[in-house]
Amino acid sequence: MSQAPTAAAGVGPRDPTVRTVETEDEVRTLLRALEDGDCRTILEATGEKALSATELSERYDLPTSTVYRKLERLTDAGLIEERIRIHRTGRHVSEYVRCVGDVRFSVGDGEAELEVIRREREDPWWSLSARVER
Repeated sequence: MSQAPTAAAGVGPRDPTVRTVETEDEVRTLLRALEDGDCRTILEATGEKALSATELSERYDLPTSTVYRKLERLTDAGLIEERIRIHRTGRHVSEYVRCVGDVRFSVGDGEAELEVIRREREDPWWSLSARVER
């Protein structure tokens, strides 16, 4: 990409669910995550329900070490969030959930723009960083 993405000049307040990716490093990180087939599989899997690395590994027959590398890539790109699942037994497990609903790339007037649109979820636990599993 020869042009660095820039924020669109807008009038009035910006939508807080939309984040413009502004640096070349951020663009590169995001696009690397999206071009990776395993990352896309994890994004799809975590869209409806938060899953642990072990659950992802078992469901998609991927080595746990690979799943953790992909989760780190997705987290660094801002596409998933880590939460804590608290069991009644006191055991805590990290779980991951997709936090974006759309990624938009547009080109116009000699500039490129890459936006990440945050998902709106009906899940009442979405706003919390931890949830209790019964």
